[in-house]
Amino acid sequence: MAISGVYAQTPMDTDSLQMLEGEHLKEVRVTAHSHRAKTKGLSNTDFISSGDLLRAACCNLGESFTTNPSVDVNYSDAATGAQQIRLLGLSGTYVQMLTENIPNYRGAAAPYSLGYIPGPWMQSIQVSKGASSVKNGYESITGQINVEFKKPQASPFADANLFYNTKGKLEANLGANLKLSERWSTALLGHYEILDKAHDENGDGFVDMPKVRQGSLMSRWAYLSDGYIFQAAIKGLKEHREGGQIGHHVAAMHPYLIDITNERYEAFAKNAFIFDPEHGSNIALILSGSLHHQNAIYGQKTYHTDQRNGYASLMFETDFDEHHSLSTGVSLNHDRFDVDETTPGVYAQYTYKVGERFTLMGGLRWDHSNIYGGFLTPRMHLKYSPNDVLTFRGSIGKGYRTNHVMAEYNNLLASSRQIIIDDNLDQEEAWNYGLSANLNIPIGERKLEINAEYYYTTFQHQLLVDMDSNPHAIHFTNLVGDSYSHTWQMEATYPLLESLTMTATYRRTNVKSTYGGVLREKPLTNRYKALFTAQYKPGLGKWQFDATLQLNGGGRMPDAYTTTGGQPAWESSYKGYEQLNAQITRFFRHWSIYAGGENITGRRQQNPIIAASNPWGQDFDATMVWGPMHGAIYYIGIRLNWIKI
Repeated sequence: MAISGVYAQTPMDTDSLQMLEGEHLKEVRVTAHSHRAKTKGLSNTDFISSGDLLRAACCNLGESFTTNPSVDVNYSDAATGAQQIRLLGLSGTYVQMLTENIPNYRGAAAPYSLGYIPGPWMQSIQVSKGASSVKNGYESITGQINVEFKKPQASPFADANLFYNTKGKLEANLGANLKLSERWSTALLGHYEILDKAHDENGDGFVDMPKVRQGSLMSRWAYLSDGYIFQAAIKGLKEHREGGQIGHHVAAMHPYLIDITNERYEAFAKNAFIFDPEHGSNIALILSGSLHHQNAIYGQKTYHTDQRNGYASLMFETDFDEHHSLSTGVSLNHDRFDVDETTPGVYAQYTYKVGERFTLMGGLRWDHSNIYGGFLTPRMHLKYSPNDVLTFRGSIGKGYRTNHVMAEYNNLLASSRQIIIDDNLDQEEAWNYGLSANLNIPIGERKLEINAEYYYTTFQHQLLVDMDSNPHAIHFTNLVGDSYSHTWQMEATYPLLESLTMTATYRRTNVKSTYGGVLREKPLTNRYKALFTAQYKPGLGKWQFDATLQLNGGGRMPDAYTTTGGQPAWESSYKGYEQLNAQITRFFRHWSIYAGGENITGRRQQNPIIAASNPWGQDFDATMVWGPMHGAIYYIGIRLNWIKI
């Protein structure tokens, strides 16, 4: 039964993971020892369950992708602690971020948003690659990442998580739900973290990771009946970051300091009116809003912004019969920002399905921006399973996005580079094409799962971040020429024993853009990635051992300036590096204790800050980052969990 996004857990398929039974929303559990489970839906989607999130520390959303082969998480610079994801070889700005299937964390929230969602709050994550459904808007270019939080209407729970690592970071999380009546339920989620110790492993005078204090609170409500379902939430967050110079390096001069404060408030309400359960006919209204305030100081540079966003979506869905279904709706998005933009839109999406063997879905939406005018977003998906062993998927679709340069890239102010932003920047526009094949081959009593995929993204209009033309400047300009990304990935998962599952993945990426009239490899982008994971859970499952090894390929560096000695300030490329993470967990009836290490190999970028000894000079640059900022980190934690208390 298709329900218009109020219940749906995957960005692409409303009925693939959740279903409505009577008055209660239940999750169809996907169980696997591997780091991910391939959903059986139409799209090529990685499903990261709550069990998968326990395989590493997973303190926040960014750290939840440690064992995922598709998503890369890297530092954006060497001074602020900002992180960014990459999907299909391209920046996270081309990934549509969703929470509870509602667009979120756009604009001012983007640079630090990976730290805004605590790991213990999450019920699951879905990573959908390639073109996505038109229902969630036009912004998805390389894919969608949707986060589902713990539900008020779930089985009663009260849990807590305490975490501490060798860098002095302390985290505490609390969560609980309560059934107020037959229809009403509520949940409260709280988070606090603090890192107040300064570390400078390479001795360049700058802290490797900024001091951070963050607190957040979310209150959720749900009402479930036969014909009407209501869900709502409100969330508040405040974060303070301090970085820059420390110690004897600043004794003889004014220190270069970084001070960033973010305050964010969000709310949403989802309503579903079910008037024909037999055909899944329903109308849903989704409303959301957010306010994000940021004050940032980078040395002598300051940046302040306030972003207000309002979003509304009215949907209608119905199944005509077992083969044909329709989803249609209207939406409105408003950003009050550096430039105010209002974008109403309308869409229709048709799905033809023949059992579990064949599915074809086509969607078209039209939106009108008060800045860029009207534009069309066509998307299509195909799934074909000739037998129980093999499944093919294909997708094609277009995506657009509006740039908010300083809001999304203000962390680049941690540099002496001149910031040049052209006038009349285009709305970004790209096509994405994808093919994948999934095999489940029976070998004895177990199955070998193999997944092969290829994605091609090509831009018609793109914001080019040019760090090559002038080594002392960052130029934000419109693309003139070609820009594309090719990504190939192969993955195999097999349970060698009933209690031991291993996964091996290899991905190759070729990303190029035109800089100064020359088609060149995109800088600071790894050419390949190999990932190996193992999970061992013997006997009764009281112990669990997890290990992840990453091999990250090298890449090109932006063009360097020439020093007074006639040598380039940095190498033209960087070499590959490896990272090893491991964790041991001991489970008890209502609690568990875990301990582990991150980057146990200790590989890190030795001197990520250029001219760190003179941050007020013209050569200072903290943006030349390609690897880890810190060496090995070890941690310990405890999880308390009471179910059906």
